[in-house]
Amino acid sequence: MEYTFHTRLDGSIILTFSYHTRISLQADKSLYKFIWVQSGRLVLEVDYVEMVLEKDEVIPLTPFHHIKVKQVEGEYLTILFNSNFYCIYGHDKEVSCNGFLFNGSSRILKLQLSSDQSSMLYDIIKRLADEYAIRDSMQEEMLRILLKRFIITCTRIARERFSITDEQEKSFELVRQFYVLVDMHYKTKKMVKEYADLLNRSPKTLSNLFMQYGLPSPLRVIHERIEAEAKRLLLYSTRSAKEIADILGFEDLPTFSRFFKKMTGESISIYRKNAKRE
Repeated sequence: MEYTFHTRLDGSIILTFSYHTRISLQADKSLYKFIWVQSGRLVLEVDYVEMVLEKDEVIPLTPFHHIKVKQVEGEYLTILFNSNFYCIYGHDKEVSCNGFLFNGSSRILKLQLSSDQSSMLYDIIKRLADEYAIRDSMQEEMLRILLKRFIITCTRIARERFSITDEQEKSFELVRQFYVLVDMHYKTKKMVKEYADLLNRSPKTLSNLFMQYGLPSPLRVIHERIEAEAKRLLLYSTRSAKEIADILGFEDLPTFSRFFKKMTGESISIYRKNAKRE
């Protein structure tokens, strides 16, 4: 079963229970995604890393992530939308998910739903499905409102996982904004101090906040975002290592090579060769 809606301005929102058979959707590099396993299990490959999802686990993915469905044992739902339908950057104050649910690193946020949380999301999905059948001038906005409700509910579930209280709201907002800034500037800014200056905080303050929430250090976040993009360019493009080094803002190929070997334990050439064998 699949529900599809397209706007006159190339906006799209799709609900499908068979993403693994939809080649056109898999090829569309503009789509944000929520993948929710509703029964059984699902084996995915995200950026060449295998991931197993069990019943009532949800993951959010950005257009940056490359996905392959390897094994389906049960049922799963995929919600897909592009920025022309709902822009998470433009509506950041409404949903507060940018840099939290959605960021370009290879650390995928996996949400395990309780029975109550699952029921809440089911209710939203049912209303979304019902809305697809209504053809009037208000349909587009209703679909957008319901998608926003789904995103906000997932954001709340994720915040519960990190035990974010009202008192911690401001401090966690700094963490989220750091991830947003890293996604924007990782090619040109590679030092924690550069991001701390943008946030009007000290590097030490940021380090303490990330430690408080059990997250990797700020420097590690920067390095992992660069590493993720390097791997994507090596695996999914024909660009040379030197071209990739230039794209990622390294002063020369040897500097990029040392960084990549330190992060992955493999040289660029061996990594690319091993990936092609798989």
